[in-house]
Amino acid sequence: MRPSRQGDESWTVASAKAKLSEVIERAQSAPQTITRNGKPSVVVVSAEEWQRKTARKGTLVEFLMESPLRGADLDLERQRDEPRDPDL
Repeated sequence: MRPSRQGDESWTVASAKAKLSEVIERAQSAPQTITRNGKPSVVVVSAEEWQRKTARKGTLVEFLMESPLRGADLDLERQRDEPRDPDL
């Protein structure tokens, strides 16, 4: 059984089950989409690709320090309003 007609990167659930080893092998070089009822359901990627996509790219402090809003003189003073009445 070959991948679905959407291309070599797309498989139906049935074809992915039947050819799981091939899905895994192909996922080493390109993401493999598994469809359910004709719609994309999941994507199989290599462990290396997953690590690359989910790796933290710095700390929150670094992100904030590199923000284009840094030094924009934003008014960040907290309002001291009374709490809302939850019964309203």
